[in-house]
Amino acid sequence: MSEQVVIGRLDEDVILPCSFESGPDIVIHWKNQDNYYLYSYYKESDQLEKQDPKFINRTSLFHGQIHNGNASLSFRRLSLQDEGIYVCYVGTSSRKKINKVVLKVGAFVTPVMKYEKKNTNSFLICNVLSVYPYPIITWKVDDTPISENSVEEVESLGAFCINSGVNITRSNSSYQCAIENTLLKQTWRGKWTMKDFVVTWSKVGSETSSVLAYFLNSSQKTVVNEPRLSWNKELINRHNFSLTLKDLSLSDSGEYLCNISSSNYTLLTIQTLHVEVDQRTVVRIILPILVAVLAATLVLSVVTSKLRRCICSCPEEHSTNQRSCNAGTAEETRALSDHPASIRNEGRS
Repeated sequence: MSEQVVIGRLDEDVILPCSFESGPDIVIHWKNQDNYYLYSYYKESDQLEKQDPKFINRTSLFHGQIHNGNASLSFRRLSLQDEGIYVCYVGTSSRKKINKVVLKVGAFVTPVMKYEKKNTNSFLICNVLSVYPYPIITWKVDDTPISENSVEEVESLGAFCINSGVNITRSNSSYQCAIENTLLKQTWRGKWTMKDFVVTWSKVGSETSSVLAYFLNSSQKTVVNEPRLSWNKELINRHNFSLTLKDLSLSDSGEYLCNISSSNYTLLTIQTLHVEVDQRTVVRIILPILVAVLAATLVLSVVTSKLRRCICSCPEEHSTNQRSCNAGTAEETRALSDHPASIRNEGRS
């Protein structure tokens, strides 16, 4: 009996090797450590009546090479549960051979490094969604090993999902995370370095530019030179340096420059702002004024009409004063047309 170790990857394919000295009447059986059949071949054809259901459509032989002494088994879509010992039985009319294969399955989805900020604390997190076996995780600051501050792990179908984090205590230092899968002989490294930078917002004029606000990353200091402007600290924590401008006026139209600068680079972004008058607002203001004027004119006409009727009618019992009344009516009528305001006051009294 010979023994071999084969390493496969989760969800990938692998070949379990088995070779023999060819002869007539070839018989091949593949079994696992629990004595379940993976595959059988004899009488020059496959014999799969005893095949375990979990291996159906996942295993096959290389039929064109069997008479050349190749009894290797192709094993597809590996799962972590496929780990174990497999035995290949090969016999001919003249000899037989037993070959043992130890299958190990590893998993290693490419990790990522994330930067997070909660309140005033900053964190680095190395995250790997699926890894097996449990990896070796190391952290370094400026090439000096440190201990991780927190570890979160969840096991799913045998594989591990791991979050390993550290607090950022040195703003200008270099942090490195390494995750090693010893089975697959694979190591991933992530590196993070905080660079000091300044964010400046200014309004671009025809000749000069006025600084409206700026942010200093090293001290997390924000300065605003225009009271209608404001920073959003939650956005800053996510490295979004947008500004909010309130109470817009027509004079706010123009170009605004965002300048992000460090010792190694400068990033310039121009934002153009157009402020326009809302015509609907103007209409809303004018219409009530027009309605008020029309209403006042209508009231004046009604009052004038009533006053005319009052002045021009005389009671019948004073018929002796008919002429003086008519004379008074003519004079009052002229006064009404010449001085409407005085007549309106007389009518109210």
